[in-house]
Amino acid sequence: QLRLVESGGGLVQPGGSLRLSCAASGFNLDYYAVGWFRQAPGKEREGISCIGGDYGATSYTDSVKGRFTISRDLAQNTVYLQMNSLEPEDSGVYYCAAAGGYYCSEHLIEIWGQGIPVTVSS
Repeated sequence: QLRLVESGGGLVQPGGSLRLSCAASGFNLDYYAVGWFRQAPGKEREGISCIGGDYGATSYTDSVKGRFTISRDLAQNTVYLQMNSLEPEDSGVYYCAAAGGYYCSEHLIEIWGQGIPVTVSS
């Protein structure tokens, strides 16, 4: 069974940090692009970061550039999202998702995680 399982979410104060993990099982991340998506209450889901298959090129949406860092450990078959300088606007349910190849466009996604909540509040 192909699965992605997120961990590391929770409640954090503004300005704080969290690291999300996305552990894959049943398939090898070497050949998949993995993206992090976020859905805030009352809003559509948006892609916020992607790490491509093969060479691991990274990309970020403008609102998280300079604050979030995506990385992967292929030996652990896991992708991470380090989130620093968190703002209340970063709150939402975070999903990791995988697509074969280089890109994380939502229409290419083959496997979704179950989602994990992140709340940034004082």
